[in-house]
Formats: sequence, structure tokens, C-alpha cells
Amino acid sequence: MEQITDTILMIRPVSFSKNEETAINNYFQSDINNSVDTINKQAQFEFDTFVSKLKAIGVNVQVVEDTSLPVTPDAVFPNNWISFHANGDVALYPMYARNRRLERRSDVLDILENQGFVITNTIDYSSAENEGVYLEGTGSIILDRVNRKAYCALSDRADESLFIEFCEDFEFLPLIFNANQTFEGKRLPIYHTNVMMCIAETFAVVCLDSIDNKKQRQSIVEHLKSDGKEIISISENQMHQFAGNMLQLKTSNGSAILVMSQSACESLSESQIKSINSHCDILYSPLTTIETCGGGSARCMMAEIFLPKKTTKI
Repeated sequence: MEQITDTILMIRPVSFSKNEETAINNYFQSDINNSVDTINKQAQFEFDTFVSKLKAIGVNVQVVEDTSLPVTPDAVFPNNWISFHANGDVALYPMYARNRRLERRSDVLDILENQGFVITNTIDYSSAENEGVYLEGTGSIILDRVNRKAYCALSDRADESLFIEFCEDFEFLPLIFNANQTFEGKRLPIYHTNVMMCIAETFAVVCLDSIDNKKQRQSIVEHLKSDGKEIISISENQMHQFAGNMLQLKTSNGSAILVMSQSACESLSESQIKSINSHCDILYSPLTTIETCGGGSARCMMAEIFLPKKTTKI
């Protein structure tokens, strides 16, 4: 079992814009004073630049073009509706915003199978939407695949009972906590765990300041330390620059690299960068439009593919 992969799915946006349905509880979103068409073109430029940088270091990026209909302003964030696992399982997740449910596409599975990936089983949790229950993929769930632990900060988009069901199905130990951010003078739940936490092979980047409950915070620290992870703690201000929204990937030469946005990288202190560099190199790319309107960043744009590949007989 490996923690990181060299293969990811990314969805190139066609109708990217600020999604008013998600802005209800995503406090990272804000407006840009530009036309919808200009915003979408800026997002496409940021996406293409990001993909080029990933491919240049040997990451296998499976790019799928978004469809113009139905209109899906957040399609650039596929990790919320799908995850791919090393045993050939695929999980489909229930989404909070109605227009985000339109992002789930069966043809994506067909495309991957045509590329030689093996899908043996699809576990579909999306019917939970009918009960008003949500769990938004690896946005809500941070997986430590090697140690079989799953971390989840509860929110409107991360239901405790469904998270536990996921952990039972995929054989992870569930680690549940509450993470908050200050918004308009109030402490409110962070919408996705992956904006405040990233787990890499030998370290973890975490906004511990967001875990207000001391016992919960200590429990998370103890689990990470017991698994040999160096904890690199970020501030809430850094989290708002998406310094928690990172993903470690494998390059073509087998080395690891931590991927993040330019704003995330620029928010880090010299000592934090030195700590990360003691484990791996950093790759960053400008994602300002996607971050501002979408309220998500580099990690949200990448759905890791751990699926096995067909063996070709000689």
C-alpha cells in the first residue's frame, strides 16, 4: 500500500464561476469583478498552466474536458465526487450543492478503463443526498493509506455516520474532529477537511489552531506522531491562503513532490519551507481565480488514481 501516486484525474473547466450554492458554507469564496466569460478563461489558463507543470515533472495527468451542459461551475474540483483505490474500487460521494451533483459522470470511468485502468467495484454513496446526508470525497476525508486511518472534520458536507460507514467499507480507522475558522467574528465549521490538513508520506501539514477542542487536537497530534509523521503546523491566516490544501505526488523518477498553489507557497515561512524540503521538493502554480471564486485550490483539483492497470500479455 502506497500513500502517494503518480497518476491523477483533472477536469478542465468549461463554465467555471463562483457557485452561489456552495458559498453558503464555503467561507473561502469571494467575488471577482469580471465577466463570467473572463473568469472562466482565466480559470482555464490557470488550469492549463498547472497541468503543464505537473506533466513536466512526470505526473501522469488524465485530463477530461468538462461538458458545457449541464452547467457545472465547480467541475474543476473532481476529488469531491469520486475516489479511486488500489484494489480497483471506486467510490462515488453525495454532494451538498444540487448543481455539484451534476458533476458525477459515468463516462469518466469509461475513459479511465479505456486507458487501461481496472475498475472492479463501484461503491455509490450518492443516494444519501435524498436524506440530506453528505460526504464530499477526499475533500471531507483525508486518507492515511499506509496506516489505514481516515481523518474527517465534521461539517454540513461531512456526515459522521456516513463517514464511519465509508471507513468500515474501505477498512480505515475513523478519526473524527471539529475544525473551525473565524468568519465575520464567529467560529464556524470549515467546509472541507482538506483545506486545513494534508498528509504526506513522512509528514503532515495541519492547521492545529482550527481544532478548538483541546482533546481532539491532542488526539490528532498523537495519531500523526505515532505514525512517524513530522507535524508542520500552519496558522489560520496561512490556511486562508490555502496552505493546508496540498497534495504529495510521485514524479517520473520516483521521488515525491508536494504540490500547492502559489498563494499557499508564498504564505509559508522560511522555516516551514525548510521543513517541507527536508522531506521533498515543492511544486507550485498560480491559481488565484480558481481559489477566489471556487474557494478551493490545488489539492481540490486533483483526484488521485490508485487503480491497478491491465497487464499486457506478450
